[in-house]
Amino acid sequence: SCSRAKDVTMPAKLPVNFFSTRSPVIDLFRGQLDYADQLRQDSEIVLYFFYAPWCGQSIAAREEIEHVASRLSDQVLFVAVNCWWNQGKCRKQKHFFYFPVIHLYHRSFGPIEYKGPMSAVYIEKFVRRVMTPLLYISSRSKLLDFLSNYEPGVVGFFEFNASPQPPGYLTFFTSALHSLKKDYLGTIRFGVVTNKRVAQEISLVHSGSVYLHRHANTSLIYPKDIMNFTAENIYKWALENREMFIRWLRPHGGKSLLLNNELKKGPALLVFIPYNPLAEIHPLLDEITKVALEYHKCNKSQAAEPDLQRLGDSDSPAFDSSVTDAHTKFSETSPIAKYPCCNTVVLPQWHSISRTHNVCELCVNQTLGVKPNKVHVPHCNFLEIEAALDSFYLQEHTFFQVISNTIECSNFLSFYSPFSYYTACCKTVNRHFLSFISSEKTIFQTPKIAFSSHGKKDNSQFSIPHIEDRNCFIPDLNISSTNITGLSCRTNKTLNLYLLDSNLFWIYAERLGASKSTHLKEFAAIVDLKEEVHYVLDQNESLVGPTLENFIKNFSVLYSPLKRHLVDDPSVPFHEEHVVAEVTTNTFHQTVFLSAKNVLLLYYAQWCGFCASLNHIFIQLARLLPPDSFTVARIDVTRNDLPWEFMTDRLPTILFFPHQRKEQSVKFPEDFSVNLPNLLKFILHHSSLSSSEPCTKECLHKESVLQQGHISHLEKEIQKLRSEISALHQAHDQLEAELSEARREEQRLQQQKHTLEKQHKTLQLHSEQLQATYDQKNQELLEMAEKLQELADASENLLKENALLRILVASRGGKQQSKDEIKESLESEQRFSEENDVSLTTAAAALEEKRIDNIDTIETEHNSGNRTE
Repeated sequence: SCSRAKDVTMPAKLPVNFFSTRSPVIDLFRGQLDYADQLRQDSEIVLYFFYAPWCGQSIAAREEIEHVASRLSDQVLFVAVNCWWNQGKCRKQKHFFYFPVIHLYHRSFGPIEYKGPMSAVYIEKFVRRVMTPLLYISSRSKLLDFLSNYEPGVVGFFEFNASPQPPGYLTFFTSALHSLKKDYLGTIRFGVVTNKRVAQEISLVHSGSVYLHRHANTSLIYPKDIMNFTAENIYKWALENREMFIRWLRPHGGKSLLLNNELKKGPALLVFIPYNPLAEIHPLLDEITKVALEYHKCNKSQAAEPDLQRLGDSDSPAFDSSVTDAHTKFSETSPIAKYPCCNTVVLPQWHSISRTHNVCELCVNQTLGVKPNKVHVPHCNFLEIEAALDSFYLQEHTFFQVISNTIECSNFLSFYSPFSYYTACCKTVNRHFLSFISSEKTIFQTPKIAFSSHGKKDNSQFSIPHIEDRNCFIPDLNISSTNITGLSCRTNKTLNLYLLDSNLFWIYAERLGASKSTHLKEFAAIVDLKEEVHYVLDQNESLVGPTLENFIKNFSVLYSPLKRHLVDDPSVPFHEEHVVAEVTTNTFHQTVFLSAKNVLLLYYAQWCGFCASLNHIFIQLARLLPPDSFTVARIDVTRNDLPWEFMTDRLPTILFFPHQRKEQSVKFPEDFSVNLPNLLKFILHHSSLSSSEPCTKECLHKESVLQQGHISHLEKEIQKLRSEISALHQAHDQLEAELSEARREEQRLQQQKHTLEKQHKTLQLHSEQLQATYDQKNQELLEMAEKLQELADASENLLKENALLRILVASRGGKQQSKDEIKESLESEQRFSEENDVSLTTAAAALEEKRIDNIDTIETEHNSGNRTE
């Protein structure tokens, strides 16, 4: 017999060196993970590079790892492990879903996985952070530099004079490593202070205290009495209470929801800048982060950063006096500037034809209270400002019809409490003031403090919508017109700020509208996913702080002057001419609106099959229409953005823009079939050609040619329709014949149905009779089976008895033979002993007679047994 052939598999080739033998990286290309662990025991910092030899990302990262190893090989041990060789221990023990994978170990702590860009500068920066997770702060200036950084900073104070390692230091050191393990971006920076005088600058007195610095809110001290002093708790506490004004986005290049999850949070400002992590200074980054800090600094008083101010100003008395004088002068000119809790309310125009608004700055008076210390600063209570708004709305009619060119302030009691009151300063402004267009000129003059009688009740009732944009519409009351301090808390269009390295992610900037030919890779764009719009900062302007501030302010105002950026299809040449013109976002306005022709525009997409079937119709139409008066064009809506008023939700869509009435575009009816006659009728019906100047002979000739073409085409269509009608008549007759045949067949089937139903009933009765007979026979068979069982049992008993009788007969046969032998012996004895005693003869005869009787009895029983058998 033939046996199935065994599967033949070719064994994998033996692995070879992935790194050069001269490389500072130890290459364990056979996956010797156990040997790698032995090497780790003798080194303080170890970097594991797990790779697959066939992986393109691993091959690309090999050069980057070698570059980092050449710089740090004297401090860090670099080990590369082939985790794809099926005989190696790495493949058997590790189960990675992607390659390459980088793990770092700081002595026994690890692994710390690096998930950032596979670039040498980023990898080296992360390795250096693992090498020194704590930054030593030795002086007041270094402390100021540490706290001035935009990233959250955690400072620990430990005195090293008592012991080599004071209590809690190792825990704090481990928390810094734990932060790097959880967040590969390293957004939380950890520093350590050993000088008691420097620690007192941030209110750290006792050794083992931990301080979290925050720019816009109150800085915090780790609550040891509430939370256990563990590495994980310190990291969680810093993570939950940190401030994130601006954050880096580093997509890994694969499928990810990183950008989608961030953009869903709200409008986002994406800033692309060239970034070198190893550089000591970043002037552009510092300028951007300064704008971000000012944008999120909602506390208008400077108490949010007392320690930072004192550190920077402690050596400059002149600066202190100047700041004090400026603050005093500002307080004198603006009575409302001393209140930290304020909200701007914009009331609509008091008349339908008016272009003015009443703008009021509503503040909560906080004249009483305990002076805050350096760390614990009271927050502006949202409930208080909400109560102030409620009280203001109840009396808004008193502020509604006030028309004043100066700022007038008024105090009114709270609706909830008779012991508190609020201050509202209002002024009437033009509508164009709401756009923040003026950057240097101040619209308001110095406010004239006048307490008007706003508390008088008015009998008129108003039902007016409220506009609470919380923008600073009154610069003199708060900040100058060029300042964006706290703007994020005064507008409903708050921006989330993000940074991206243009050296790595410039492709995202190009998709947002950045130029591909630019040499300076700096770009900024605002993306509003909810409104489906995005705005681009003009690349002709340098990306500096004032430019970025104006960009943010123009977006934040109620009536934004920013122009929506529309994505254009770069693959379509601008000057290329076709029978059917191809329109893009950039050429849409010129081709459609600025053209002196009638324009027929087709909306299509590459994936739309029905749109492609219309190409030959539009080509014929473009050839029939006079090119001097008509333009036939199309636009790919998937590769070009359109203005809101010309968006469509279905394809294909055909719009006609008549000459001199471009704003009155007409849509081709959806219930009409798209063919050449219908399109011609649609165009001629809505065309403005008849309303222009009188036609010349050439115009009349073209018109006659056009009409002749229309007539010939219509005649062809009529002939085609007639042939279709005759074909339909023939099909109708054939269908009638088939229907009559079907009716006859239906009647025949009905008769067969009735016959079958009768047969079914007969068969059903017969089946019932057979079932009854079956049940009766079954019962008889059961009874017969019982009798047969009884007979079988009796037969078995008789067989047993017969066997016993046979045994008895056999035994009796043996006894009969012995009897004969005895008889013969007796006869012989009798012949030889005739002379014996008479008594003995008589006894022997009696005995013989007795034995004969016994034998007769046995034979009788044997005969009766045979008869029974």
